[in-house]
Amino acid sequence: MVDKPFAPACQRNREPILAVLRGHFADRRRVLEIGSGTGQHAVHFAAAMPWLAWQCSDVAANLPGIRAWLDEAGLANTPAPIELDVGRAPWVLPPAEGAPAGKGTAAFDAVFSANALHIMAWSEVMALFAGLDAVLAADAVVAMYGPFNYDGQYTSDSNRDFDAWLQARDPRSGLRDFGQVDALARGIGLRLVADAAMPANNRCLVWRRGG
Repeated sequence: MVDKPFAPACQRNREPILAVLRGHFADRRRVLEIGSGTGQHAVHFAAAMPWLAWQCSDVAANLPGIRAWLDEAGLANTPAPIELDVGRAPWVLPPAEGAPAGKGTAAFDAVFSANALHIMAWSEVMALFAGLDAVLAADAVVAMYGPFNYDGQYTSDSNRDFDAWLQARDPRSGLRDFGQVDALARGIGLRLVADAAMPANNRCLVWRRGG
């Protein structure tokens, strides 16, 4: 039996994030969460928004912990988590329920990711958006939570310290600049519809495709 992993930050930030997602995901049906981590966000958000099918994904090493959270919660709208390494193209994702067999990956009309971009190498961030381009529905909503720089500047001393810690641990990681991330989003037809201030100097960025 796998012990459930636990991230205190997920417990602290889940309600502020949910407040943003409730509005932007109100008319969504199928969400892909990229980098589900412990699985804590997934069970909280899926329980609070039962109209969504919440598809967890992460690298293979994190899947047992995610399954432990999903299995304990026993929610009807959380299918089994899937392995997804954003740097490996093409992405192989499950089709929507009822989709014809052999028709390729069905589109997701929503994507969520928390505290992932600063863990990845920049090449992986670029690969993430390239991968999204192929799996997003025409009117998809993409929400990403985490710390960001603006115009190359830190928004707080704590973010500066966090960035130094990240790069000391892995030089490929680090806080991403909003403008560079937004350019990747615009490159696949997404337009920014919200940039919400969050606790602990984080942001929740929301883009929408089409319209």
